[in-house]
Amino acid sequence: MEPFEYERVSSTGEALALAHSSGSAFLAGGTELLNWMRIGIERPTKIIDIGRIEGLSEIRQTSSGGLTIGALSKLNDIAQHPQVMRDYPVLSQSILKAASAQIRNLATIGGNPLQRVRCPYFRADEPTPCNKRVAGSGCAALHGFNEKHAIFGWTEDCVAVQPSDPAVSLAALDAVFITDRPGGGRRIPARDFHVLPGESPAAHHRLAGGELITAVELPRAWPKSAYLKIRERESYEYATVSAAVALELDGDVITNARIALGSVAMRPWRLDETERRLVGQRLGSAGINAAVDAGLVDARPLSRNGYKVVIARNAVLRTIDTAART
Repeated sequence: MEPFEYERVSSTGEALALAHSSGSAFLAGGTELLNWMRIGIERPTKIIDIGRIEGLSEIRQTSSGGLTIGALSKLNDIAQHPQVMRDYPVLSQSILKAASAQIRNLATIGGNPLQRVRCPYFRADEPTPCNKRVAGSGCAALHGFNEKHAIFGWTEDCVAVQPSDPAVSLAALDAVFITDRPGGGRRIPARDFHVLPGESPAAHHRLAGGELITAVELPRAWPKSAYLKIRERESYEYATVSAAVALELDGDVITNARIALGSVAMRPWRLDETERRLVGQRLGSAGINAAVDAGLVDARPLSRNGYKVVIARNAVLRTIDTAART
């Protein structure tokens, strides 16, 4: 770890003013940034501690019936918030499946989706071809160890996947990241927050330098929703495949659906065609299976991860059933 300057701020304005210089990094919970610095992925010259900015840890209802969650809200606080548990069970469940209880007590909802890929070549101690570490160096995982890698949206420049659990449920809920930056903030849809390799092999997300997430906005309640995480062990493990499902029902007929897969692409992968075809389907009917299959026809497994297509299909079917019974 290399030397750096440390600044603690008490307002977003102060944070943005300090972040104008290159080489600066925001520190919230620190559960990811410190790892990046330890293994040399990031070498910030200035760390700006935003953890004590007032107002960024609030969870409040919006006038339209949705929910605004401050970016500094701790993951466990969100997962156990009564309104989140009641109206957005998929978000609560995805958070409780992330990391460990100790990390969730520190990690924030604004920081968690900024996680870097868990590709072993990206995080290797010794240099390996990885466009996300060194632009233009190639992708060792393309023909290497790619069992945990993408089945959607990859290119020969990068086949990694985005590992955040909450990001998958936020994408399914049509959440929006609210940011602040010099010249004015933005509203970035959660489903498009992460960057696919076809746009930029080196990029992880759409935030510009010095841009700060201040809140996450959930536009409406989805009480019939659920999250399923398939992984090799039950605790402190990243997903092989995950599924977030939100439904609206009229009796046992689906009238609206939102579905996102996790750990299958460099961003949470919405199954738009499946969502369209589910409308009007009766729970338990063959039409649901056909709708899920239609959403997976564009899957392109790599040399070692074809099994992910089968797991994704079964995960979505199982989570539809769970959400319907919520």
